[in-house]
Amino acid sequence: MSTPGRHRVAAGAERRRRQARQRLTLIVAAVTVALAGAVVLTLEQVDGPCSGDSVLVDVAAAVDIAPTVMEVAERFNAARVEAEGRCVLVQVTEQPPATVLRTLIGGTAGVLAARPDGWISDSSAWIRLARKQGAEDMAGTETVVATSPLVFATRKSLADRFAVGRTEMNWRMVFPATTRGRIAPNENEPDVVRVPDPSLAGAGIATVAAARDVVGTGPEADQALTAFVRWAQAGAAPDYRSMVEAIDQRSFWQRPVVIVPEQSVWFHNRRPSADPLVALHPREGTINLDYPYVVTSGDPAKASGSRAFASWLRSPETQEAVRRAGFRSADGTKAPYSPGPEIPTDIPRTRPTIVPARVDEALEAWSRLAPPTNILVLADTSRRMAEPIKGERGKTKLSVALDAARLGLQLFPDSTHMGMWEFADGKGSGDDQRERVKIGPINEPDGGQVIRRSRLEELTRTVRADRDRSSSLNDSVLAGFREVTNAYDEQMNNTLLIITSGKDDGRGISSTELLRTLRDEWDPQYPVQIVVLAFGDDVDRDTLSQVATATNGSLHVATEPGEIIDVFLSALARRLCHPTCRKAS
Repeated sequence: MSTPGRHRVAAGAERRRRQARQRLTLIVAAVTVALAGAVVLTLEQVDGPCSGDSVLVDVAAAVDIAPTVMEVAERFNAARVEAEGRCVLVQVTEQPPATVLRTLIGGTAGVLAARPDGWISDSSAWIRLARKQGAEDMAGTETVVATSPLVFATRKSLADRFAVGRTEMNWRMVFPATTRGRIAPNENEPDVVRVPDPSLAGAGIATVAAARDVVGTGPEADQALTAFVRWAQAGAAPDYRSMVEAIDQRSFWQRPVVIVPEQSVWFHNRRPSADPLVALHPREGTINLDYPYVVTSGDPAKASGSRAFASWLRSPETQEAVRRAGFRSADGTKAPYSPGPEIPTDIPRTRPTIVPARVDEALEAWSRLAPPTNILVLADTSRRMAEPIKGERGKTKLSVALDAARLGLQLFPDSTHMGMWEFADGKGSGDDQRERVKIGPINEPDGGQVIRRSRLEELTRTVRADRDRSSSLNDSVLAGFREVTNAYDEQMNNTLLIITSGKDDGRGISSTELLRTLRDEWDPQYPVQIVVLAFGDDVDRDTLSQVATATNGSLHVATEPGEIIDVFLSALARRLCHPTCRKAS
C-alpha cells in the first residue's frame, strides 16, 4: 500500500507560458498537505484578468475521485479564475476522508501536515460528523460533485452462478450466516460479503446504515447488529481498490462479494479480464454515495478561492469529466460513460428509509460496538534498523519509529490488550524473538508492579537495534502470527503490528514457505490481521504485500526518513478508535 497523499498541481499555465509574448514570473512556494512530507512546487503565472499575488488553495480529495479533481483543477488554473481581484491556483492532494476529518477536528494521530482549504469526501456523513465534533471554519453548505451507488461486486463467473441459483444480493448477506439461521452460507450464496472499513470509507458507513435498517430495532436486532459489527470489522478492508482486487485472489474465499461504489467496478474493469467484475444491486434498494465539496479555510482569501473552485466543480465540463471517470452525475440521473455490460446504466432504486439521520445513528452504533484491540507489536532490531537518519543527530530508523509508537501508545484506550517483541537473527541460538511484554490488558502489570502501558513507553525509549545482527523477518512474522492466534480474543480486533526494515536476510524459512503457512493457518472464523510498517529503499514489497493480503491486513511503506512518523500514525489510526481519534489528554 502506498503512502497516502499523492499530489499534483495543474500545469496549464506552464504549457501556455511558452506562447505568451509578455511574461510575468511569479514563484509560489506551496507546502503540500500530503502525509508524505513537504514539497515545494513552482508555478509560473502569465498576464491575465487578475493581478497581484495568486491565492493557493489546497484541496484534499477522496482517493477514488482525486484524479478527476486534479484534471478539473488543471483547467481551472489555466482559465485564470479570479476571486476578489486575485487569481486562484488550486492544488489537489488525494487523502482518505478519515485523515482529513481527524485534521479538521484537531486530532493528533494520522493527521495532515496542514489543514486543507477545501475537502471532497466520499460521503456527506463525514461532513456532518466533522461539524458535530466541532470542526472550525467549515462552510455551512457543500457542493455535490458526483455520485456513485453502492453495489455488490463479484466476478462474472460467480454472478452467473448466483443467477442460476436464483440468489439475489441483499443487505442481510452482510451478517454472519448464524444470524440467518445457518452455520455457514449455502453453495448458492456468497461465502463472504466484505465491507469497507466504516472508520475509513463512506461505503462502509452506508453499509452499517443499511444493516441497521434491515434488522430494525429491539433486543434481537441489537444482537444481530453487534454480530455484524464484529464480523465486519474482522474482514473490513481499508479502501475500495484493495477490496475489488481481493476478489481475484482465491486463497480463502470461494464465492467472494464486496460492497463498493459502482465507480470502483468501472475502474477495475478498465484492465481487460476474462472474468471481469459485475455490479449487482441489492433487492431492497441501494444507497448513493455523494462526493461533496466543502470549504474548510478560515483565511478569507483562501475561502473565497475555495468557493470559486466549488462553483467550477458543478460546471457542465466537470460533470462530463466525472462521468468519463466512471461516476454518475451529481444529481445521479446520468450514468458513467463506457460502463460496459457489467454495470447497469439505469438509475438504481434507492432504499428510501436510509436518510441522513439513519446514517448518523448507524455510525454512532458502530462506534459503540466496534471491539477494542488485542495487539502484539513486533519491532525489528536488526542492523538495517540501526542505520542513522540523515539530518537527525543520534537518531536511527528504529528510534524514529519508536518515537512514533510512543505517540500512538498515548491514544490507545484502556480497553486495549497489548504486548511487544523485538526480533533479529539469533545466529542459530534460538533467540530470534525476544518477548519484552506479554500480551495482556494495557493498564495491568505484566508481572511486578509496573503496568504494561508504562513498561511499553519505557521500551520505546530504551530498545536499540544491533548492528551485528541480521533480520529474521520471515521466522518472526510467523512466530508473532501464531502468538496472536494463540492469544485470540473473539471480543477484540486481533492484530500483529510489525515495525521492520522490510527484508528478510535469508537465514530462516523462505518467503514462499511463509506465505503458504499463513494461508494454511489463517482462519476466517478467528481472523488475525498483519499490519506491516516498513522503512527504507530495500523493502521486499511483493512478499510483504502478500503477507498483508493473506491476513486481510495492510502494508505501509516509508521511503524517506521524514515519512516514518506520518506513515506509522496513518496506519495506526485505523486501530486506535472508531470512527476518529480525539486529542490525547
